[in-house]
Amino acid sequence: MEEEVREDLISVLKQVLAFLKDPEYNISRLRELSNHTIHNASIYQDEHSISVAILIYSLSKVIERVRSNFDYAKIKNLLSLAAEYLEDNNVESYHEFIRKIFGIISRTDSKFRLYIQEVIKQASIRKGSKLYEHGISASKTAQILGISLWDFYDYLGATNISDAEKDISSVRERLEFARSLFS
Repeated sequence: MEEEVREDLISVLKQVLAFLKDPEYNISRLRELSNHTIHNASIYQDEHSISVAILIYSLSKVIERVRSNFDYAKIKNLLSLAAEYLEDNNVESYHEFIRKIFGIISRTDSKFRLYIQEVIKQASIRKGSKLYEHGISASKTAQILGISLWDFYDYLGATNISDAEKDISSVRERLEFARSLFS
């Protein structure tokens, strides 16, 4: 695990813990943390960031759906231990506690698999936006990602990518960049 990713994940896990201590949960704050982690996942192609993004997004959905019937104390305890192991650079034990949290979430909410798919789709779209920024058309980018053009435009509309100046690099440079994203 890259040091920059590890430090960021520790920070994110601590923010989630702080969030869970507040009795007036603001779900949008959890989704912001998930989106932040998805951004890291798309940059570093890092499995740890993806799993934490899925965990946070799933937590936000579970809290939204079963607010009072959820074992917050157990989740806080497991998250705290996961963060401690990550601080000690004990990645194997960190994974063990993250898996336990996934187990609790999947037993609590039958839509857990949908949350995983949603996070992976978001990461994929963010990655695809880099192709678009380098001059590949929106329709071609959507085709490469295997998503609808509508979904891709929906993402672009939420960003300022389409308003930015287009990269006027050569076709060769754009092709080399696109290949580097998938290698």
